Amino acid sequence: MTTTAEPRPLLEIEDLVVDFTTDDGVVRAVDGAGYTVAPGETLGVVGESGSGKSVTAMSALGLIKPPGRITSGRIVFDGIDLRAIPPRELRRLRGGRIAMIFQDPMTALNPVLSIGAQLTEALRLHRQGMSRAAARERAAELLTLVGVPGAERRLRQYPHEFSGGMRQRAMIAMAIANDPDLLIADEPTTALDVTVQAQVLDLLRLTRRETGAATVLITHDLGVVAELADRVVVMYAGRVVEHGTVADIFGAPRHPYTRGLLASLPRLDDEADELTPIPGAPPVPGETVAGCAFAPRCALARDRCRTERPELAQAGPGRASACHFHHELAEGERDE
Repeated sequence: MTTTAEPRPLLEIEDLVVDFTTDDGVVRAVDGAGYTVAPGETLGVVGESGSGKSVTAMSALGLIKPPGRITSGRIVFDGIDLRAIPPRELRRLRGGRIAMIFQDPMTALNPVLSIGAQLTEALRLHRQGMSRAAARERAAELLTLVGVPGAERRLRQYPHEFSGGMRQRAMIAMAIANDPDLLIADEPTTALDVTVQAQVLDLLRLTRRETGAATVLITHDLGVVAELADRVVVMYAGRVVEHGTVADIFGAPRHPYTRGLLASLPRLDDEADELTPIPGAPPVPGETVAGCAFAPRCALARDRCRTERPELAQAGPGRASACHFHHELAEGERDE
């Protein structure tokens, strides 16, 4: 009897450690984190600000510069060790097979170059021999695809002449210009009003259908993850504390932090007058924590949590939790 082998992950990040040197000493922004992304999959990466979500993704792109540095870990894209290849080869992958939608398009776009110049540069850099005319025609097609009206005229405009939503659309057009295999979207709806957020989410769905690209969706917005992702990685204090499918994470979380995040969301079917916040605050960057970093905020915490750091362990088929007592959460669900 023959068995079908599991497809190789498109992106593998394993035991990643990233440090930043500050005036107060070394701050560990990512502390042994890792995850995988399969071809065509959308992975949601969630957590509070400072949890290491963006730094992990930036590490994969080789964008961590001094005073930051990758201390250890493994980053493999389609079998290529990204930490071992020459910078020139990494630059060819970045913007070509791997693309990123940055959190703030106003700072990511060059203010002194027109939108057309930036789009055509992205195209010609990765498509040797492409003429200026062909690149400009393709740039107009891309702007039209992402819903920017009057594309030919818009190509001549500069970033400051675009609204926030239009700048984000231009960023998405630039990201998908070379049909990437992997798209990293870092807080793509931040600072946009609700209507524009919905439009950008629709655009990300369209992008996935058009390109078939795997997507890493970095966000603090669990609602966005519920709409777009297949699997979810939850990060806290630089570590992955839980991962699983969207149905598992939202329906039966196995880590107290994930439960706290979900409990703090407003719900249409809940008549409560107030939200339920997670008490306390995340550890101060650079602070050394002996046990579980979430223990000071956790209702389940006990002596073991304060002295022994929990490792990520299987908590069911295809899911894992970094909680010593994740089985108690499962038992509690059965009793409800």
